[in-house]
Amino acid sequence: MHFVVMGSGRVGSTVAAALDERGHSVAVIDINSAAFRKLPEDFSGQRIKGIGFDRAVLRKAGIEDAYGFAAVSSGDNTNIVAARVARETFGVRHVVARILDPRRAEVYERLGVRTIGAATWTSAQIIDQILPDQARTLHTDPDSGISIIKIRPHAGWVGVSFASLTERLEISIAYIVRAGHPVLDVHGGVVQSDDTVYVACERSRVADVRYALGRAPGQED
Repeated sequence: MHFVVMGSGRVGSTVAAALDERGHSVAVIDINSAAFRKLPEDFSGQRIKGIGFDRAVLRKAGIEDAYGFAAVSSGDNTNIVAARVARETFGVRHVVARILDPRRAEVYERLGVRTIGAATWTSAQIIDQILPDQARTLHTDPDSGISIIKIRPHAGWVGVSFASLTERLEISIAYIVRAGHPVLDVHGGVVQSDDTVYVACERSRVADVRYALGRAPGQED
């Protein structure tokens, strides 16, 4: 899947590198080409110099094929405009923007643009918002190192038994939510369309589990 990141500062470069490492196609936009030095040397994505809300620049970055867009430059106004262009002009569904002003953030959340403020502005949370699996890490126990992940599996997992899924990915399923109702006993059942699965796994394996469930079986390696 393709992602566009506007802003190659500390967080933007971290987000871009993390997506690139997971095998996604990534394009990074920054008005200052020197900012691309923050990207790792082995970064395989595009580096595009330009204004992040310029339509021609966005098209060059592949916005028309983008699954997600992150506007994480240093300016609220720039991020707001870029996020609106990505969502309203190009129809990108998964858009997240760094907006420090809480009043603005509330407005744009209502318009469907996920916002990250000063206190919560981390690369991990930005990745949470735009990854295709719609996953969230709900809790991590500091003593055991076990994390609980809320995730909607890729459609390719529909019909696969939960027993096979847990064995294949070496995870435990705490429960699922199906048609708005929690189901505690999934033994003998299979994944159905729109199931939301609550998975328990070691903290060190969260990224791998999310990556696997966000892709069709056979594509997770």
